[in-house]
Amino acid sequence: MRRSALLALAVCSTATALLATGCSSSGSTTGGGSGGSGQTLTYWASDQGSSIADDVQVLTPELNAFTKQTGIKVHLEVIGWNDLLNRIMAAVSSGQGPDVLNIGNTWSASLQATGAFLPFSSDVMQQIGGSSRFLPGALAATGAPGKPPVGVPIYSMAYALYYNKAMFKAAGIANPPTTWSQFVADGTKLTKSGQWGVSVEGAQTPENAHHAFTFAAQQGGSFFDSSGKPTFDTPQNIAGIKTYIDFMAADKIANPSDAEYSNGTEAVKDFATGKAAMMLWQDAGQDLTNYGMSPSQYGVVPVPFADTSAPSGPTHVDSIVAGINMSVFANTKNKDAALKFVKFMTSQPTQIALNKSYGSLPSVSDAYTDPAFQTATVKVFQNVLASSAAPMPAVATESQFETVIGAALKNLFADAASGKPVTDQSIAAQLDQAQQQLQAGG
Repeated sequence: MRRSALLALAVCSTATALLATGCSSSGSTTGGGSGGSGQTLTYWASDQGSSIADDVQVLTPELNAFTKQTGIKVHLEVIGWNDLLNRIMAAVSSGQGPDVLNIGNTWSASLQATGAFLPFSSDVMQQIGGSSRFLPGALAATGAPGKPPVGVPIYSMAYALYYNKAMFKAAGIANPPTTWSQFVADGTKLTKSGQWGVSVEGAQTPENAHHAFTFAAQQGGSFFDSSGKPTFDTPQNIAGIKTYIDFMAADKIANPSDAEYSNGTEAVKDFATGKAAMMLWQDAGQDLTNYGMSPSQYGVVPVPFADTSAPSGPTHVDSIVAGINMSVFANTKNKDAALKFVKFMTSQPTQIALNKSYGSLPSVSDAYTDPAFQTATVKVFQNVLASSAAPMPAVATESQFETVIGAALKNLFADAASGKPVTDQSIAAQLDQAQQQLQAGG
């Protein structure tokens, strides 16, 4: 999911006559299930831009083009990430949801388990052009293995290391780090006089959960066993999380104030304004530009890996398979129209237009013919998704997992900021508490 869009906003905005923005429920529109002209779909879009208004501006031309092409109108509501999952679960419980919606791809298995979403079986995939159009890595995060996907990817993303070229040069650092020991050594050189080595969002729940997964995976850890049973407090998971929290707690290369950062924009702003020399982030190009930082001022490389001296079993993972999926509520009365809309939104021209605007990566291979997706930065993210990204746990409790693990790391960052030692024992205690919360139903 996109970090820069994590704003606590959920509003309905009026666009053009062809794009009537509203809060309709599934089944409240007209025209039956034939997918013909005169129907109206309700679409919940995730907040991908710098604001809700920005999303409406980006989406309006595409939705109007869909209406012109098919005669099917779209009621749009853009929902902020801090509210989206709660809105979705309320819709699942009530049966009153939109026809089509965006979901964070890490929620796929959890939402799939509710049975409230249309399975994208092979025949459904054929209606939207076939599964072969999509990037295999992005399709890996659309539901539990062995089951039809709960949707299809619309925006693809990954994590990378951003670094400030001028700061690195001033500190005498020739190349960006490739291991965590190099990262900490560089961060130490870069931390001085109000400038910090790295910026983090220490109170941001999904961000914390994503890093916990990646750092633990590099140590050979897993938060669930093969049967889906939680295994939170393993030595590997503890070691991975300690590496991350220690940026603030022991290495002193992250500002203690970062423990309060929660809205998905503050760490990016600190990096863009020269308060931090590095950040571990998803595609942030557009956000950095908005803050006045040009692409020539920073470099983008893969996230570092665990050192060779790390505990046995480290794996070659440096990112989650991040991104946004597009799903259809199973009880929609406009199934055919909904699938036409999904096909349109994942078509080559629409994918090019939307991902250019948002700075994300297309989910379909033929969109990469556009020059905008041939840059060195894009190729870094492409290679990560193709070779070293792993999907978050494909378990029914994944969304609850993100909540409890993210909160555990928030608590640990708060300890680090206050000067309280963060030890293997204190990490294990937080993980035990998180596992108990998960097993008790979140």
